[in-house]
Amino acid sequence: MRPSELLCPRPEGLYCPPGDFFIDPVRPVARALVTHGHSDHARAGHRAVLATGQTLDIMALRYGDGFAGSTQAAGFGETIDLNGVAVTFHPAGHVLGSAQIAVEYGGLRIVASGDYKRAPDATCQPFEVVRCDVFITEATFGLPVFRHPPAREEADKLLKSVAQFPERTHLIGAYALGKAQRVMRLLRDAGYDRPLYIHGALAKLSDYYQSEGIDLGELEPATVETGKKGDFAGAIVVGPPSAFQDRWARRFPDPLSCFASGWMRIRQRAKQGGVELPLIISDHSDWDELTATIRDTGAGEVWVTHGREEALVRWCELEGIAARPLHLVGYEDEGD
Repeated sequence: MRPSELLCPRPEGLYCPPGDFFIDPVRPVARALVTHGHSDHARAGHRAVLATGQTLDIMALRYGDGFAGSTQAAGFGETIDLNGVAVTFHPAGHVLGSAQIAVEYGGLRIVASGDYKRAPDATCQPFEVVRCDVFITEATFGLPVFRHPPAREEADKLLKSVAQFPERTHLIGAYALGKAQRVMRLLRDAGYDRPLYIHGALAKLSDYYQSEGIDLGELEPATVETGKKGDFAGAIVVGPPSAFQDRWARRFPDPLSCFASGWMRIRQRAKQGGVELPLIISDHSDWDELTATIRDTGAGEVWVTHGREEALVRWCELEGIAARPLHLVGYEDEGD
């Protein structure tokens, strides 16, 4: 069997003809296998969804209980038979519940990794290398310029700024699923034990993380209506990046703008966004992690999707690994 007969791109997403299912489809389909809860991969309206239990919980929080006709939870390492195709979910290290999906049929194994990272993260299951014939990798940061520093160093940089400017409110832009909770946990692990103030858009997901045993410490609503503006001097406020572009952010005393993202490696991007303190914290693998993972899987063929596809394809070719871009559309960088 050729790999393209087991998985192939279609307008709806990556399709498995023998199993009759899609992986992370961008349009409603009869059966969807979902790698994780970010909205560019997990959409509502499918007739049936198979994902990890945590991803299903997150989808219900984001879309409501009726987000799919039916759901089935997959445990990590559990093999599920779909029309003779063996499907197994393995940790991806991206956000809570995120998974790689291994598809095996006719002696061929393809791993669709979804979004993944190799860096340590106390808020989700660590990435698991899965040996395979074909590895489908993201390439969000698929250029050699992207090399992420240790996230702990970025948390220390933030706390140093808080100590230097005790009269200012540090506003951290962080995506609502995964990044925000990771930043909170990094601060706790760095010894910050004061309350963290969060935008209302983060409350449900942060509560869910706490319910899953991930200690984020004391979280308080970031509202000035119940107190005085000066109450937030020296405080850390975490919210979605969009919240800091409206009047809500200007309610705090002398706010200092921070943004937690792998894109903060690009100074011009931080400057254009008015970010005073860029924090290079990413939930995606950097260049070194991408190339190391390809080697670790032992794959003889690599398919590259959503990101800087050309550079990673070229690297594979120079390493003697067959590679091609998938050119899938509809995937953004919500969890960067």
